[in-house]
Amino acid sequence: MTVMCAPKTTCALSKGNKLHCFSTINQIKVDDEQTLSRLYLTLDVDWACDAVIDNCADIFIAHKVPATWFITHDSPVLERLREVEYFELGIHPNFNFLLNGDFRNGRCAEEVVDRLLALVPEATSVRSHSMTQSSVLIDLFSRKGLTHESNHFIPEQAGLELKPWRHWVDIVKVPYFWEDDVYCLSPENTPISELVYRKGLKVFDFHPIHVFLNSESMQRYDACRGFLMDPEALLNNVNHEVVGTKDLLLKLIGCSHD
Repeated sequence: MTVMCAPKTTCALSKGNKLHCFSTINQIKVDDEQTLSRLYLTLDVDWACDAVIDNCADIFIAHKVPATWFITHDSPVLERLREVEYFELGIHPNFNFLLNGDFRNGRCAEEVVDRLLALVPEATSVRSHSMTQSSVLIDLFSRKGLTHESNHFIPEQAGLELKPWRHWVDIVKVPYFWEDDVYCLSPENTPISELVYRKGLKVFDFHPIHVFLNSESMQRYDACRGFLMDPEALLNNVNHEVVGTKDLLLKLIGCSHD
């Protein structure tokens, strides 16, 4: 089934006459005012099961909100995501095994990247699992045709105004400032309704599993580690009591109100 498509940039969250537009990481340009006025929703898939990914995709498709999906593995869900014109598929390579002398993902960094690019050959954006980065890796990303790298997490609690910049290997570096698991861990979080008006680049990072569970704490996720591939068991552990990750996502895309 072909999903009805919307423009790669859509707008929501009005405040007076001002609109916040959503776009994807591959649309970010250096020294561009429109780039800084938009909101960017990204998702680290992190090997979630198909039902969890589908559940998260349903939200974005229902509201026609652009998103960048950083892919970790092969799945039939990839075709569904690929059919949505306002979705971008990037790669989320995991170099952790390689760093520990475990070659299950490849015997070198290039093999790790190549395996994911074979699944997502259209990818131009990359965020490493655990934000692993180095001068060697960014040279590799550039040689593989990737144009945008999002491996710098500078938490919103730092209060810094973020901007993209161009690396000398001709990759746009895209820092991000909000992550759902950090929200769950931090004792101090700025309300979403305020973050969307902060100056500078505003890139948010969600994980489908935290959206599915509506995680409000990492304890909820940790309690589910033994059955992360069992959607029925996960459903029995969804947070319905307090504000969680899914609630924040809905607020962010303008589907709920203060």
